[in-house]
Amino acid sequence: MTDKNLNRTDALPKSWEPSDHERDLYEGWVKAGYFTADAHSDKPAYSIVLPPPNVTGQLHMGHALDHTLMDSLVRRKRMQGYEVLWLPGMDHAGIATQTKVEAKLKAEEGKDRYDYGREEFIDRVWEWKEQYGGTITSQMRAIGDSVDWSRERFTLDEGLSRAVQTIFKQLYDRGLVYRDYRLVNWSPVLETAVSDIEVVYKDVEGEFVSIRYGSLDDDQPHLIVATTRVETMLGDVAIAVHPDDERYSHLIGEVFEHPLREGMQVKVIADDYVDMELGTGAVKITPAHDPNDYEMGLRHDLEMPIIMDEKGRIADTGTKFDGMSREEARVAVREALAEQGRIVKEVRPYVHSVGHSERSGEPIEPRLSLQWFVKVDELAKMSGDAVREGDTKLHPESMEKRYFDWVDNMHDWTISRQLWWGHRIPIWYGPEDDNGERDVVCVGPDEEPPAGYEQDPDVLDTWFSSALWPFSTMGWPDKTPDLEKFFPTTVLVTAYDILFFWVARMMMFGTFAGSTTPEILGEGKDGRPQIPFEHLYLHGLVRDEKGRKMSKSLGNGIDPMDWVEQYGADALRFALARGANPGVDLPIGDDHATAARNFATKLFNATKFALMNGARVDALPAREALTDADRWILDRAEEVRAKVDAYLDDYQFAKANEALYHFAWDELCDWYLEIAKTQIPRDGESEQGENTKIVLGRVIDVVLRLLHPTMPFITEVLWKALTGGETVTLAPWPTADDTNGGAATDEDARRRIEDSIKLITELRRFRSDQGVKPSQKVPARLDFASADLVGQEAMVRQIAKVTAPEDDFEASASIEMRLSKVNLDVALDTSDTVDVAAERKRLEKELAAAQKELDTTGGQLANEQFLANAPAQVVEKIKARQKVAQEEFERVTARLEALK
Repeated sequence: MTDKNLNRTDALPKSWEPSDHERDLYEGWVKAGYFTADAHSDKPAYSIVLPPPNVTGQLHMGHALDHTLMDSLVRRKRMQGYEVLWLPGMDHAGIATQTKVEAKLKAEEGKDRYDYGREEFIDRVWEWKEQYGGTITSQMRAIGDSVDWSRERFTLDEGLSRAVQTIFKQLYDRGLVYRDYRLVNWSPVLETAVSDIEVVYKDVEGEFVSIRYGSLDDDQPHLIVATTRVETMLGDVAIAVHPDDERYSHLIGEVFEHPLREGMQVKVIADDYVDMELGTGAVKITPAHDPNDYEMGLRHDLEMPIIMDEKGRIADTGTKFDGMSREEARVAVREALAEQGRIVKEVRPYVHSVGHSERSGEPIEPRLSLQWFVKVDELAKMSGDAVREGDTKLHPESMEKRYFDWVDNMHDWTISRQLWWGHRIPIWYGPEDDNGERDVVCVGPDEEPPAGYEQDPDVLDTWFSSALWPFSTMGWPDKTPDLEKFFPTTVLVTAYDILFFWVARMMMFGTFAGSTTPEILGEGKDGRPQIPFEHLYLHGLVRDEKGRKMSKSLGNGIDPMDWVEQYGADALRFALARGANPGVDLPIGDDHATAARNFATKLFNATKFALMNGARVDALPAREALTDADRWILDRAEEVRAKVDAYLDDYQFAKANEALYHFAWDELCDWYLEIAKTQIPRDGESEQGENTKIVLGRVIDVVLRLLHPTMPFITEVLWKALTGGETVTLAPWPTADDTNGGAATDEDARRRIEDSIKLITELRRFRSDQGVKPSQKVPARLDFASADLVGQEAMVRQIAKVTAPEDDFEASASIEMRLSKVNLDVALDTSDTVDVAAERKRLEKELAAAQKELDTTGGQLANEQFLANAPAQVVEKIKARQKVAQEEFERVTARLEALK
């Protein structure tokens, strides 16, 4: 209970400047241990693992949205009495980090990694990580992430490395990890395989080349194929036609000599994959350098000669082209074929989509390579069943189809990378025997490799270690208090665009580990494997105001740190959360941040005003002691609280924050504060005034607590000033007892206040139309009794600035409005409040402007030539202008008529 005479405005700054407070507030929370989870607590558990950002990364708008939503969830759950763990960490980002360090060493020392050797180079990467890595950590603090920093993890730390070795060995022993030659995305610059997510597609200008195979005599067997990568014909082993294509049925089985490789033959085969209607209906097959050709090569047991080395240079073809880059060979091969007369038609330009390495920028080369793979059939089935059985629930449900399309059609996963920075594959090879064979041993984390054995040089794909993130970060494969308390995690929050690349992999490894170590991770439902998270919330992507993807090339990106500096972290967070609908992209711009900042200012000013007028948080008075307005605002607070709870339980962040915004701004600030002024005496005290102070304090208290998960900084300052409490971070989440004491909604009070608001609004509009100054009071006669508003008369007259009529009252104007029970007539005397001559002069200017606009738009719309040539949207805009001008003309005309 708060001392009713205590004025807490001294606890507030003169104005709200976020940069003056946010850093100190955050560090105070961390120091106080508010975000540190207790694995031995008796409270119910709620846990989220932060999707680990790259150690090289910086916070972008997608991160800011992701983090805002997670922080909203965990802050609310703390207030609801849960033991909350929000576990942070970073990903070692194999390719990104190694590339950045190699570039730094090249620029500063003129050396590459081979100049150092593996161990020394890795030491240099660790040095870089300690010095430059983790910029995003300080940015997370700046936006208010309430993570448990005491549990921060890194995908290459000792514990996670042990988890990686453990699951690799488990998969290997089950036959779910194997090594084989397969087609992969190859980066010639990085000299490694890369994942699909590290490939970006760009339209490039290429050339379409038609090549003649077989005889140059039209009467002899031959075929014509077309390609955009003529250099790959050095690896052609077949030409495919459709088995039903009568043009080529006589050639199936024919063998042609390769035009440029002596002793190599190209066989004509039949395959249903070929489109008879596309091009010539014949397709060249290069199995080692094209995904579709590779699959066809497997079906027809074709040879798969690799014609490029790790740097993308032609190699091992025995031709003059060996040693040339892909680009050089493309020209040289075309010229060599032209010399033989095998280029059919002219080479023509062709724009097509080509995959490029996201990190190094060059075109990806599909390349047959010896790699390690995870066999995914069994794992994908378990992860699919987890969603089908409802063990993990997707939000929104509409994303389930995408999820099943992926897990039900998944290909084996390439997990090896030809890098040095990362988890080295725990495979060891013995010395070669007389047949050139080597013994292969998979070494677990607590095992030693046999003497004389050498470790595989490759490292694991970064996604391999991050797929273990939900449980490796809590201590798996050991049985820990964290796992016992907080696993499975409650919810994973992420964008829908990595549903396939990360989420599906976590589900695969999570259910696999759940099936192999149930004694550590717990039993799943009905005998099924344990799952890594119970709920999966997928939000959309942040885009610019035009709906375009934010990118450097478009120059439309927004740095969230710029918004933090300019508008404050609360404004950044509220702007994002207010637009966050499940699975739907979020267009956003500076206007959204400005609106959010204005809302923060509104809250600050409203709370300061309330404190200046004695508002306090105290036990609510009896309902019968409250005015209609008091009961109305308490009932509305309860309705909004219940809505917000329902929306947040369903991950409907946008609807929850929109409801809070409109209640706080439109009803609490714009109306109840104004009504409260009429109920709190300026001098002295009254029972009604004291009750209103308590109601006002209580409603602001509830609003601040409801807004705290989204706007933590300003709500902390305002709530502490209002209540004198330690921190809103640990304040209880509002319930019905906090709002209206759990009472049923007073419908009569609601109706009377809503009618009063409508009446005041119409009176204000009429006064404005009449040109009455805002401060000028106007006599008005209206029947409060017939509208059942007798108890609201003083409040309505004071706010609308309409006085009771004198005995000699003569109306000069009247308005009629529809209230809930009656059509109410209001008669007003504005004769002494309006300078008729001046008002007529002003209105005549407005009428002339409206007439000019009508003439202009009318002339354009009457011009048939203009209508025939103008774009439809231009015509529609002119029609809209004409409509507005017509309405303005009629309004001003009516006003002038009334002045007579």
